[in-house]
Amino acid sequence: MTPQAKLIFTTSLLLGTTITISSNHWITAWAGLEINTLAVLPLISKPHHPRSIEAATKYFLTQATASALVLFSSMTNAWYTGQWDITNLTHPTSCLILTSAIAMKLGLVPFHFWFPEVLQGSPLTTGLLLSTAMKFPPITLLLMTSHSLNPTLLTCMAISSAALGGWMGLNQTQTRKIMAFSSISHLGWMTIVIAYNPKLTLLNFYLYALMTAAVFLTLNTNKILKLSTMMTTWAKTPSLSAMLLLTLLSLAGLPPLTGFLPKWLIIQELTKQEMIIAATTISLLSLLGLFFYLRLAYCATITLPPHTTSHVKQWHTNKPVNISIAILTTLSTMLLPISPMILTIV
Repeated sequence: MTPQAKLIFTTSLLLGTTITISSNHWITAWAGLEINTLAVLPLISKPHHPRSIEAATKYFLTQATASALVLFSSMTNAWYTGQWDITNLTHPTSCLILTSAIAMKLGLVPFHFWFPEVLQGSPLTTGLLLSTAMKFPPITLLLMTSHSLNPTLLTCMAISSAALGGWMGLNQTQTRKIMAFSSISHLGWMTIVIAYNPKLTLLNFYLYALMTAAVFLTLNTNKILKLSTMMTTWAKTPSLSAMLLLTLLSLAGLPPLTGFLPKWLIIQELTKQEMIIAATTISLLSLLGLFFYLRLAYCATITLPPHTTSHVKQWHTNKPVNISIAILTTLSTMLLPISPMILTIV
């Protein structure tokens, strides 16, 4: 892909996201989502591999369906109330259709089927975009309409996402699929609290994007697509593998790392809302995620390649690590002590 084409697609992505997050009218929000979808399709199909073309087709079909549902929901609401304003979504049928549309956009259960397949067929850098930047516009729409949506339905979808994201990630060997199920699980945590404290959802999304970016960029630096490749990385880049271990544990939500902060605050908020059963269930389900993060961490750092004479060693490369990885991994592991300051900003 030529640099000019890359520039056009990146600019379109930024434009689409900006239009959606800054709009008050449903039509402009829908237009922003469409620009985003069309800009990311060439990035998915860039490798010219049948799997990439398949991933791009699946992505297009699901996103087009979700966009049509967003338009249908807003038109139904306008028909009954005469309002095109995003925050004035009041008709129950429109709220239900919009919940389905946003869930499809994000990859929430039960509309999650496309996400692992699309991520598996995309390059790692595009996978990073799909897991973070492409989730931002739908999250903002969910945020603006959260007061109108059914909290019981959102809680059920959130717990199902946390359960399925953890459960399906257990037997995966492909790193991109593991990151996809990790994303579904994290979206469950974001959705469960959105009706009660939308700012917490946004904080969770920011920290999730931070940690996922660090993991994806590390995987891309070492060209890790499956667990068997990951087992040989310690010989190549020991320091980067050690930081990957900490970032993965942070994604799992272990204290004293950054990832513990959103989980702690969400459980606290759910307890305030007297949702003790939901808080306990989603906390226990996060243990499933912890298992596959630990498996990734184990493969990256503790498993060493065999010391036989016939085994070909990986070269211990001293190439400098990208500065963005250094910044992201530092933020992914060390933000918990300054959590009071983060809370005052949010």
